Amino acid sequence: MKVSLKWLRDYVDIDLTPEELADRLTMAGLEVDAIEESGPAFDGVVTARILSARPHPEAEKLHLCEVTDGRKTYPIVCGAPNTRVGDIVALARVGASIPGGYVIKSSRLRGELSEGMLCSEDELGIGEDASGILILPVDTPLGLDLRDVLGLKDTVLDIGVTPNRADCLSILGVAREIAALTGRSLRRPSIDVIENEEDIRTLTSVTIHDPDLCPRYAARMIRNVTIGPSPRWMRERLESVGLRSINNIVDVTNFVMMEMGQPLHAFDFRYLEEGRIVVRRSREGEHFISLDEKDRTLKGDSLMICDGAKPVAIAGIMGGLNSEVKDDTTTIFLESAYFYPASIRKSARWLAMGTDASFRFERGVDPEGILSALNRAARLMIELGGGISCRGAIDEYPGNIPMARDIPLRPDRVNEVLGTAIDPVEMVRILESLEMTVVSDRKEEWCVTPPTFRVDIGREIDLVEEIARLYGYGKIPVTMPRATGLPQAKTPRQVLEERLRGMLTGSGFTEVITYSFVPSAFPSLLGLKTEAEATRLVKIRNPLTEDQGVMRTTLAYSLLDVLGRNSRSGIFDLRIFETGRVYYAAETGCLPEEKNRLACLMAGSRSGLSWHLPACEGEADFFDLKGIVENLLSALDLSDCRFVSDASQPFLHPGRSCRIENGSRLLGFLGEVHPQVLETLDIRGRAVFCEIDMDLVLAARQEVRKVFREVPKYPASSRDVAFVVSTDIPSQRLLDAAYGRREELLEKADIFDVYTGTRLPEGTRSLGLRFSYRSRERTLTDDAVNEAHQRIVKAIIEETQARIRG
Repeated sequence: MKVSLKWLRDYVDIDLTPEELADRLTMAGLEVDAIEESGPAFDGVVTARILSARPHPEAEKLHLCEVTDGRKTYPIVCGAPNTRVGDIVALARVGASIPGGYVIKSSRLRGELSEGMLCSEDELGIGEDASGILILPVDTPLGLDLRDVLGLKDTVLDIGVTPNRADCLSILGVAREIAALTGRSLRRPSIDVIENEEDIRTLTSVTIHDPDLCPRYAARMIRNVTIGPSPRWMRERLESVGLRSINNIVDVTNFVMMEMGQPLHAFDFRYLEEGRIVVRRSREGEHFISLDEKDRTLKGDSLMICDGAKPVAIAGIMGGLNSEVKDDTTTIFLESAYFYPASIRKSARWLAMGTDASFRFERGVDPEGILSALNRAARLMIELGGGISCRGAIDEYPGNIPMARDIPLRPDRVNEVLGTAIDPVEMVRILESLEMTVVSDRKEEWCVTPPTFRVDIGREIDLVEEIARLYGYGKIPVTMPRATGLPQAKTPRQVLEERLRGMLTGSGFTEVITYSFVPSAFPSLLGLKTEAEATRLVKIRNPLTEDQGVMRTTLAYSLLDVLGRNSRSGIFDLRIFETGRVYYAAETGCLPEEKNRLACLMAGSRSGLSWHLPACEGEADFFDLKGIVENLLSALDLSDCRFVSDASQPFLHPGRSCRIENGSRLLGFLGEVHPQVLETLDIRGRAVFCEIDMDLVLAARQEVRKVFREVPKYPASSRDVAFVVSTDIPSQRLLDAAYGRREELLEKADIFDVYTGTRLPEGTRSLGLRFSYRSRERTLTDDAVNEAHQRIVKAIIEETQARIRG
């Protein structure tokens, strides 16, 4: 926000340099981003007196003047009709510059020498009067810089006001801060209004249909105004803060908005049908042409200011073309209101209409400053427009505006938080300088009531912050905080995640951390079906980028994106993992469902380049990652997990993927990423991916009961058998059939060989199984082993229709 130092001095005395003031404001929380010197676009123009004036002998519209600046007399040829001897005028001497890029030179006009130029307001860019030269008061000293005489030099502070300090989005608000910082008194503008006997309520009315969005609406009527240009002081004030002068009435609304922080709007009363105002929500698809001449299509929840038949303004944002103040306007309906900040913010974003008014309304204006700003604007309109105000003001207040209540404050707590020893008397002085009411009759706890314009203060810690910034951050000593926290035991999930991190990094994996936001198109990139759980998307209303439009429902896209970025940088060998959350949309009005997941991805060479290993060790495949997952689950005491083919994940290869099950729980899935998905993501080579539900793993671990078993005393005996089975039969079925017999002597069954070749019938393969037998009570005989072995082999043959390979 731009703040004019000249304008600030209307309300508070400032004896600091601009640099000193900027430093004080910055250290108090109002960061000054820049200090700019401003002034008119001319230089070298001084005050001078006309000593003589006579007609030009060769041109009847020109005059030959002698002008002095108190030190030298200059011959000037001038065409202005108001050149009179004795007048004090603005003289642009030779070498002076004026707006438009002109530099004054010595020249001859119709044969007469002219060593300068007498300037009008328009030529100097300080007004619109081009009918004659600028005439200054007769007591103006000669030879002074015109910028100093007219007070046109100014310093503008560019302040970065934080969103919570809506009270400082005005000149008066910043002046109030300066008064508190320097101990000066604040001068408030006059708000007395001269009224006639015509009661405003006999002429108009205000009806609020939606008090939840507009809890307060006030208005005044000013009659018999004359529309015209604003005086110079008004134009200078507005231009200093970056606003353009329009006319005296509209300029007043902008002036008061910048002065007091309350946006206002002036309607031409003759265009208000039925002579009344109705505040309501817009209708879905309703059209409205705003002051910028754009046709706006509205949603069903924007707040509108309407007359008896049509909308005339988008509340808190912009007025309408159908009720704007024109050159022939004589009666003004002046609006001052409080609009619910969230409503204005939402409408301004949807309509892409960020105005000065919406900027203030969406941060919160002073609900008790509405009438003050209304009366201030009415007074200025009467002064500048020559009108008169109708008696009284409409003040409809049906809503409930949340305001700061009494806040308990403990002086000892202030010093405890800040590490200071501020005297309680000083605390009271600081708070009262900020216009807070302090009841300090009790030593232990005070009662503080903040002013209504401080919408950001609601807790004790807010008051502590106010005391700190006014006391001075530089006065607060550097102290080490006391450690008051007690060490807390890690949760089971934290213990689980730390253990998994250690095992995976020990297996050569690198942990990555990716955004939970992914592109809206990620389901189609992964080939996810519409009805799949992974398409229950949580959409982001205001995404940071186009590629972060939804919350992820699987970690697959995140890790594949990391792989893609690395491969495009020439890094193809990758082992990465991530522990993170996925999110699923819930029913309307409910929070999204969050689940904890572990995902691993392998790509590229299985072991990397090595001088003592074969050059073609090959790419990492399904079984590499499966082995790592088996080790993880085994280390977590989940030894009864099963890997079941057909992972039912569309982004995995249908013949090289599986589900990971633990009893009735589906812990996750594992497999090679589908080539079509890799091609879509522009990734070369192969990649293997797995995703495990950490919540289910944790639940499964909590059910595990560890049982101690003695180290076997007796030797084991093993038997090997090669079975020929159909390729459609998973190898797990053979193991399930072996264990399903529950043979007491069977200790373990493993697959040690897989063979497919021309010696086997088409559609079959050979699986070599090794069975280990052991008794905990005796040394087994061959007969006992053979009997148990035959029963298991028979069970496998019956279950899988396998035959023993000869």
